[in-house]
Amino acid sequence: MRITDILRSTSARTAVAILVVIALLTVLGPLIAPQDPFVQDTAAMLQGPSPAHLLGTDELGRDVLSRLLAGSPLSVISALLAVLVGAAMGVVPALLSVQLSRTFEWLALRLTDALMTLPFLVFAIAMTALLGNGVPQAMVAVGILISPAFFRVARAAALSTARSQYVEAAELMGASTGWVLRRHVWQQVLPAITVTAASMMGAALVVVASLTFLGIGVVPPEPTWGGLLAGDLKYLYQRPAGPLAPAALIVATVWAFNALADALRDAQTRSTRALRPQNAARIGQEVTA
Repeated sequence: MRITDILRSTSARTAVAILVVIALLTVLGPLIAPQDPFVQDTAAMLQGPSPAHLLGTDELGRDVLSRLLAGSPLSVISALLAVLVGAAMGVVPALLSVQLSRTFEWLALRLTDALMTLPFLVFAIAMTALLGNGVPQAMVAVGILISPAFFRVARAAALSTARSQYVEAAELMGASTGWVLRRHVWQQVLPAITVTAASMMGAALVVVASLTFLGIGVVPPEPTWGGLLAGDLKYLYQRPAGPLAPAALIVATVWAFNALADALRDAQTRSTRALRPQNAARIGQEVTA
């Protein structure tokens, strides 16, 4: 699967362009902020856009654009952390459930079913109340809740590979479970995990924005996209256009991740269809020989 296959559609190219901008904001956001995002100016509270404040000021007179840029790293990295936790907790048990005993498989499936019944926000609130109000605690909770998506996708991809004849032949010849996973299973599972990770980044970003909107996982005055949206909604009468900037940033980023996931899925499907005739010819030659 090549990059050109992924970027065939206009939506995929637009999504990649948006994500490049978001990545730059994540890395350089606090550095390019025009003002200090924590400095308060009581004489300039709840002002509209102006040359001095391009997106206006909040209820404490802080520059909204500077806080939006400074909040980009925490918002995006928090979602990335949640996806990494979910991938680690979902992919590893999925691969092991295919190779290990039936008992481990049954336990892994039942645990996954149980996690799928938990509501996101309620579980995240309970985890932060138990472990403390902080971003790592909240992201671990979110990662646990999205791990079933990784588990099911990785397990489905691993099952088709684990039941193939060349894997059975390798096991009969004494290949270890770790070698089979590294040499054969992982190559087939990785594309499916990549698609799921792109899709889950959008979902995790929504959950992160929701939690920070409620004041969970972040300690004021630390800026986040969800926190800025919540602050602007409190003073909607004074600044009607206030919520537009953080809301547009969240919506654009989530759409970009979902569009990228669709592009990856389409490219993977085309790649699989292209390989089918080659695989069929190779199997026919082996049978003839």
